[in-house]
Amino acid sequence: MSWNSKVWVSELNARPEIRSAFPRTEVRFYDTTLRDGEQTVGVVLSPQQKLEIARKLDELGIGRIEAGFPKVSPEDAEAIQLLQKAKLKAELWGFSRALRGDVEELVRLGLRASVIESPTSDIKLKAYGISRDGITIAYFAVDGTRTELEFLRKVYLAALEAGASEIVVVDTTGACGPEAAELLVREVCRWVGPAIPVHYHGHNDFGMATACAVAAVRGGASWIQGTINGMGERAGNADIGEIALALQCLYNVPVALDLTKVREVSEIVSKAAGYSLEPWKPLVGENLFMRESGAVASQFHIPEAIEPYSSELVNAHRSIVLGKKSGLDSIDLKCEELSISIPPEQRAALLTAVKKLAIAKRGLLTDKEFREIVTQQNTPPSPVAKN
Repeated sequence: MSWNSKVWVSELNARPEIRSAFPRTEVRFYDTTLRDGEQTVGVVLSPQQKLEIARKLDELGIGRIEAGFPKVSPEDAEAIQLLQKAKLKAELWGFSRALRGDVEELVRLGLRASVIESPTSDIKLKAYGISRDGITIAYFAVDGTRTELEFLRKVYLAALEAGASEIVVVDTTGACGPEAAELLVREVCRWVGPAIPVHYHGHNDFGMATACAVAAVRGGASWIQGTINGMGERAGNADIGEIALALQCLYNVPVALDLTKVREVSEIVSKAAGYSLEPWKPLVGENLFMRESGAVASQFHIPEAIEPYSSELVNAHRSIVLGKKSGLDSIDLKCEELSISIPPEQRAALLTAVKKLAIAKRGLLTDKEFREIVTQQNTPPSPVAKN
């Protein structure tokens, strides 16, 4: 099955007035799970856990991995050294403030690239002589989306003059809607010219981080920054997997990411961080290809009728589960899955028993519980003893 045959989205997405605004060049991803993601309240990742996650990010196709903030964390410095020994294909990047001591720590560790942040009200890159250290710099203008545009333009151009080679449009508090994100990215691309790569870094405070990142690509961003599962401060960062899925499936934009591995990486990250994901979360949620409703189960054999893309695209398993909302087709499919043979006239009674148990336990039935119901239905009543 070809990739296009696994996607069943609206043809409206392919209309020229929509599709023509997107680039045909590949969008790449800068992952900040190990730094910004770890800023999730209560999350602490050990250096060894960061190494395990980094290896999986590398297999996923992430182009750049932000390994940490070594000046403020000896554990981050240790993790960076472990990652350097791992010989990853992805570029390793550091994170620092626009302070000489921060940059000197990057140099000490042998990192050759870093995001450097400063509030846009206090640009001091040139004063710190960053360009002399031979580090590739992506300048990260904190809270840039709430900065007056003319001042932001001056800040970015000053950063480039001081030695930065890439620019990050930063929506620190998720304060932009998609239209504003696209407008700002397009403006920044115009300011800096086509030779300067422009990143977009957004947050999910209004539940629009994925939409804003997609809009940023439409505006000209060639790198999208984000995290696995969207983890991060407050409502989290933009979710790299969701963005890649949307760009590829809805807009046919090529992405440097292996979608078949996102669910595996998601599980590793959530376990290491000690949190659970919503079962309905896009791409990685456990409910995405699980069907309980009888109305939906009747179309289970036609996945394109009930799903926007194939489970094969993200290496997920499709399944039927039994519960309060199940129907007769659900019973048939579950019996087929478990190799259980029942007479047709028994289906209704089984469904009634399934619904009764689901309501009693306020949840789904296990396969074991369904087998027990089938056994009970097939067991003739004991004869009444005669006196």
